[in-house]
Amino acid sequence: MQSSFFKYLNIGKTEEDWGIYVTSVGYSKVEPHQNYPNQRHPDSHTLTWNRGRILSDYYIIFITKGKGIFDAANLQPTEVTAGKCFFLFPEVWHRYKPDPKSGWEEYWLGFNGYYIQHLMKGTYFSPEKPFIDIQSNKEILVLFHKIIDYVEAANVGYHQQIAGITLQILGLLNTVSTFKDYDNDPVGKLIAKAKFILQESFETQVNMEEIAQQLPMGYSAFRKAFKRISGLSPNQYHLNLRLNRAKDLLTNTNLTISEISNQTGFESVYYFSKLFKKKNGVSPNEFRKTELVKLSDRKS
Repeated sequence: MQSSFFKYLNIGKTEEDWGIYVTSVGYSKVEPHQNYPNQRHPDSHTLTWNRGRILSDYYIIFITKGKGIFDAANLQPTEVTAGKCFFLFPEVWHRYKPDPKSGWEEYWLGFNGYYIQHLMKGTYFSPEKPFIDIQSNKEILVLFHKIIDYVEAANVGYHQQIAGITLQILGLLNTVSTFKDYDNDPVGKLIAKAKFILQESFETQVNMEEIAQQLPMGYSAFRKAFKRISGLSPNQYHLNLRLNRAKDLLTNTNLTISEISNQTGFESVYYFSKLFKKKNGVSPNEFRKTELVKLSDRKS
């Protein structure tokens, strides 16, 4: 890898319609006692420690060697070491820099889009917990290199290809974060496994006692631990997954309400519509109409 590389990408209507697009990608090797940043960036992205910075896109910063410090409006200054990455969120003041004694090597990826905004404003990532310790997981680094290779080659259609790789990175970070949180908590790790099983079973009703047996845990202990960690009972958690999946299908497919009800495991359209309206305040049909109007507005 060369000592530095970065590219700021032009975003057109095709990229915006895709729902996810990459705005910037780069790599920088900062030697000990070298000025930081050691590259010339556009004025909108200039970073100084004294002033900090506010950006309009989401970013992942991945530190592969050395160490430094990260500070943000909603956090205390925090040391960042090799093997950690952190998120930057739109309109959130932040600043970061390498330790002068060690320097660091950093990769970064900027991205946005209406699908990303929906994803990042959910429960997966938050400005309050921007750090993910991925340590020896090499797949993240491979994906960063792949994006840089696509950008350098600049072949037709590469914008959509790197958008897909960005989703891979986010999926991998979510998985690492979910299970890393419970390294020293065996029960928490079992509950994380149960959540994964439930996420893979949103199209059907499940027997929670059988889920507990798969872990294995006694059902009573499983239910109590699940609610303590998740804030919801296993059944309510699973119901929310199915209703959220229904929202995705209503927004992104032409399936009928009956077909969506079947694909999300509800025993009847009536029962599905009743629960959907209770959670979202509108019927499935009303929700679909509203989302279609939003989509039309974005494209116009």
